[in-house]
Amino acid sequence: MDAADPIRSTVEAVYRAESRRVLATLIRLLHDFDLAEEALHDAFAAALQRWPREGVPANPRAWLVSAGRFKAIDHLRRRARFAAAAPELALRHGAGVDDVAFDDGVADDRLRLIFTCCHPALPLDGQVALTLREVCGISTEEVARAFLVRPPTMAQRIVRAKAGIREARIPYAVPERPDLPERLAGVLHVVYLVFNEGYAASAGDALTRADLAEEAIRLARLLVELLPEPEVQGLLALMLLHDARRPARTSWTGELVLLEDQDRRLWDRERIGEGAALVESALRSRRFGPYTLQAAIAALHAQAPDAASTDWSEIVGLYDVLLRAEPSPVVALNRAVAVAMRDGADAGLALVDALLAAGRLTDYHLAHAARADLLRRLGRLQEACAAYERALELAKLEPERRFLARRLKEAGER
Repeated sequence: MDAADPIRSTVEAVYRAESRRVLATLIRLLHDFDLAEEALHDAFAAALQRWPREGVPANPRAWLVSAGRFKAIDHLRRRARFAAAAPELALRHGAGVDDVAFDDGVADDRLRLIFTCCHPALPLDGQVALTLREVCGISTEEVARAFLVRPPTMAQRIVRAKAGIREARIPYAVPERPDLPERLAGVLHVVYLVFNEGYAASAGDALTRADLAEEAIRLARLLVELLPEPEVQGLLALMLLHDARRPARTSWTGELVLLEDQDRRLWDRERIGEGAALVESALRSRRFGPYTLQAAIAALHAQAPDAASTDWSEIVGLYDVLLRAEPSPVVALNRAVAVAMRDGADAGLALVDALLAAGRLTDYHLAHAARADLLRRLGRLQEACAAYERALELAKLEPERRFLARRLKEAGER
């Protein structure tokens, strides 16, 4: 066997385990995303050449950072337009392997990178794209496919986001403690946007995109590891509890299955247990927020042995608290559905009609779908058909459209 084969396998394993951390440190040292990415690939190419002769270093990550940094400095020296800057760069970043600091606390380079990619000075779509590309290591083509845009369009978003970081001189740093809560909220919002697109796609033929949901969960785990704040735990719990139901949310033919009709034997009990434990930890801190409250609601659903055993009174109470913490018409709609389950369809319908009359959910297909379902339960089938038709006009996801069309047909036939 070629002696290089086990080394190649080692390099590939190190790349899978450490490449994002190496990249994050290189971005901090070089202050340039593109230069750092080039340096990362140069460093691994150097490892393939040198490790078979010299052996695998004791600290592969430190070796790769130093190799990548020196490759970048050499590259800058060869480029005439950087001739004046290169000596300064070499002076700033020319230390040896042992001088590279790896702080795994709150100032971890991966955490710096997340806060940089999610800086509020960048447009939200740029924050999402850059986070998936640089923090998660997803290719531009994969990110584009996940969000149903062409690769050149996604590449432009990423380029603009990187340019925005340079032009706004966004610091590659974790915010100071006084600024952390506000900035952390933005980071969690980006992570949750990624998860939502994986859990309930905004358009297309598939209800879910498991790869995106898993990336969001991986990001949240990283945040909990690096910054174990209660609301970070709450977000991870919320995503785990929702994702635990993924195997039962569609039939084997890809049709949508409502929560009350799902086969709960298919739910991932390990994820439910982990999510419930995180919820309890966050609630005990008394410093929780909207994600933890949503996770507590999801835990009640997940822990009920069947739909009939769901504690709707407790869920309505949690929605009351959530509405005070984060007033939102969508939260109010979810509360209305819970009230309907607790007090009857008439009570829920009155709340849904009031929300639609206020005008903020007029173009939200799930509001019309909820209204249609309540009307169907009350036997008001002609009105239910009209509401299903309106929901069908607004829905974009094919499994949802098929479900609504099926319910419309059933109501019409009755």
